[in-house]
Amino acid sequence: MSVTETDSDPRTAATLPGTLRLGAVQLKVADLDRSVAWYRRALGLRVHSHDATVAELGDGTETVVVLHQDAQARPAGRHAGLYHYALLYPSRQELARAAVRLAVTQTPIQGASDHRTHEAIYLPDVDGNGIELAADRPREQWPSSLGYDRGPAPLDFDSVLATVAGEQPATRVGEGLRMGHLHLHVGDIDEGLAFYRDVLGFELQATLLASAAFVSVGGYHHHLGFNVWNGRGVGSPPAHTVGLRHWTVQLPTDADVAHVRARAEDAGAAVETVDGGFLVRDPWQTAVVFVSTAATGRNSRAVVQTARPSPDLLQLAKHFRHKLDVSFDERAAVIPFAFGHAALAAGEDTLIIDAYAQTPADLARVEQVIGSHLDRFGRRDELTVAWQPRD
Repeated sequence: MSVTETDSDPRTAATLPGTLRLGAVQLKVADLDRSVAWYRRALGLRVHSHDATVAELGDGTETVVVLHQDAQARPAGRHAGLYHYALLYPSRQELARAAVRLAVTQTPIQGASDHRTHEAIYLPDVDGNGIELAADRPREQWPSSLGYDRGPAPLDFDSVLATVAGEQPATRVGEGLRMGHLHLHVGDIDEGLAFYRDVLGFELQATLLASAAFVSVGGYHHHLGFNVWNGRGVGSPPAHTVGLRHWTVQLPTDADVAHVRARAEDAGAAVETVDGGFLVRDPWQTAVVFVSTAATGRNSRAVVQTARPSPDLLQLAKHFRHKLDVSFDERAAVIPFAFGHAALAAGEDTLIIDAYAQTPADLARVEQVIGSHLDRFGRRDELTVAWQPRD
């Protein structure tokens, strides 16, 4: 597919929701048992499932890496595909524990950098798939240029390791590990921008000497980077090549996914239906899957008895719209958070609230935020918010 600039159709001009989050990467490996052993030992990942040809790994609550065995797979060469994926730790301390784990297991690294927005350690897995281990700095500490104008500085390992001084090494990763970003090899930066920015809806953050571009949503430093460091004009990977099967973008609602699918189809991209969403390939056949949290995540519902369902809905929606991209009218609302979302519907004498998130902890957080605000707003009416799981 050759992607060109999009027209003025509002669907193609739209950007992705600012509450976008990334899901698991799906990788091809040559020997599944060997790879699982490496990920457990070197990175401390927990095995969520493991059969003859597929294994899912993560932090015990959310899968971040899915390994698929291809016994014929050969090492990647000079072509498009995966440069690295970034595992994002919830704190600097967890990144330090990961660094200690690498040292204890004598796992070689390729480098380490301070990007000012985040700190990172780089290494390959046992098949050569590139990995970045990262921890974000608080957003208020990010430079206005997101650090792209100055380039990375060396990582201060002493400062990072000081955050866990005196601790015993941890053999397993703690909860909170997520997929942070992807970085891909492509054949042309402008063509990559025409697809990832103009069709899919990512926003450009920076380009580096026309050899790399970084895109994101919601002001994040980057959800995706792509470069031509394997050579301009490189093609797609040969069959049976180690690397990326697909990466995953999670959007809040089915409607969000449908809008992106419509833009991709309007641009002439071949779209494949998958559970909860669709798969589309960039001009070099690298696949990305878009799914909704509503379809693939966890869900609970509260049916609140109230004589004022529409006013209660509007009060909640208007409260959050000053900081969030809330969509609402008198009968329905969607309130998106970085950790999940709530869909509200006003009935005759009830306010129905559905909470959605990818993990139990995030679902509980959505419930707490929505429930506490509704309790406060509806105090005079003695509203009761009781959540029931719907999985």
